[in-house]
Amino acid sequence: MLESIITSTSGESFTFINAIIVLVTSIVLGLIISLSYMKTNNKDRFGSNFSVTLVMLPVIIAIIILLVGNNVARAFSLAGAFSIIRFRSAPGDPKDIAYIFFTLAVGLACGMGYIGYSILFTFVLCLVMLILEKVNFGINKEKTMELKIVVPEDLNFEGVFDSILDEYTNSYSVERVRTRDFGALFEITYLIKLKQDASSKELLDKLRCKNGNLNISLTSSISESKLFI
Repeated sequence: MLESIITSTSGESFTFINAIIVLVTSIVLGLIISLSYMKTNNKDRFGSNFSVTLVMLPVIIAIIILLVGNNVARAFSLAGAFSIIRFRSAPGDPKDIAYIFFTLAVGLACGMGYIGYSILFTFVLCLVMLILEKVNFGINKEKTMELKIVVPEDLNFEGVFDSILDEYTNSYSVERVRTRDFGALFEITYLIKLKQDASSKELLDKLRCKNGNLNISLTSSISESKLFI
């Protein structure tokens, strides 16, 4: 089962039936990988285009390997053709890149005829990803955030917010203080680590009572999502 069903691209084992087995297997495994990706990511963090790409990549790689086989001339021709293509995209999430390499490896194994190995690799790695997601492996339980508070110039802001920050954060530090609106306002920037069960809304509500209901922004230092008041 773990041996290749294709001994040579020019031999008798490279048949239409073998090609169908390779293509169907790569499609099914690509679908399993795509479902694993969607399961291990938040619903708002992936798009349908990337999920479809994960299904198609193993098939494409398998077809390329089937066509090239052991023919060196075909390999160089294919490399020249792909060198013309230019990809322009922003760097993705590290997990997305890992899944791309995952699908490429599965497609390569399928194209070489190692159906058993490709199935084994797919199920083992998908199981590992699902387990890591289930146990929240590598997730920082402390929310590191940037807090910006605007206060009027006549308010002595030193220590005025300490009691509130002590209640809702594990640690905090003043990163920057600057003036705004020609010196009429001060903007204080804190780097805080919210407690695991702390409510961001309650924190902002209490800060508003101290700064005269002026602008406050709470920004995640990782996702750059913001809450404004």
